[in-house]
Amino acid sequence: MASLWTLAAAGAASTWARPRCASRGSENGSRRSVTPSSTKATCPIPETRELRDEHKKYIRDIAKVCQKVYQTSLGSFDEGAMPLVLGGDHSIGAGSVAAAAEWARRTKDLPIGLLWVDAHGDMNTPATSLSGNVHGMPLASLLGPEPAELSKIGSFSPKVLPAHTVLVGIRNLDEREKIAVRDSGVHVFTMKDIDRQGIASVIEQAVNLAGAGTAGVHVSFDIDVCDPLIAPGVGTPVKGGLDYREAHMVMEMVADSGLLTSLDLVEVNPTLDVRNTTAQLATELALSALGMKIL
Repeated sequence: MASLWTLAAAGAASTWARPRCASRGSENGSRRSVTPSSTKATCPIPETRELRDEHKKYIRDIAKVCQKVYQTSLGSFDEGAMPLVLGGDHSIGAGSVAAAAEWARRTKDLPIGLLWVDAHGDMNTPATSLSGNVHGMPLASLLGPEPAELSKIGSFSPKVLPAHTVLVGIRNLDEREKIAVRDSGVHVFTMKDIDRQGIASVIEQAVNLAGAGTAGVHVSFDIDVCDPLIAPGVGTPVKGGLDYREAHMVMEMVADSGLLTSLDLVEVNPTLDVRNTTAQLATELALSALGMKIL
């Protein structure tokens, strides 16, 4: 198996693939050598594009990027690889999760489980969004028909079912989005739940919910779920997020479950980062998700 690294914003995307075995050392502690391969999807700069629709800004350009992410990730699956997507805003999840769902249906005849780790719900639609920013809509497009430009990526819709979808770390929702989340039937663990129950209990429940009766679990991890003190380089920071060890516990428990099929790490924004802090965190979290252990 190989891992596919896709660097994608609503702007540019590049991909990197390596064997999954490289995340594990041999018995004597050495690592196997790998030869990465890469491709690149060029994405437009927003200021050079036509807005077109205030209710779903730059949707056509974003959908083109998501389609490329979908095709590249699905190609990785077809080659026996594990897609790992590094972004970019969370809109790219419309492409990566669509690929995981396609692979699950095609090869296992089962749905995909989804662990959506984020400070935000990303369940607005063009009709409910106050800003028109598409990065607040990808989960809605995976669960339902809007925005249509994202939901039609792949061969079927919806891509995921509420019973197999779990949101973790939520702490910032628009008022109309709260209604959408409650009415959708998805499972939700807010930061209050994490504070009360502890991160280990929450993730154990989340993985069980997402993994039951599915082909495995796609983890879509928005770095803004972490507190801005440890992840300053994100576009929409919200105070009161996961601390360093809580974030790693999420990934370590996912790795321990053996259910991980594919992984997104999004909202890594070099322009906003401080001394590469957020990029370094994302790298470390990817390693934990791929099985790197403390001992």
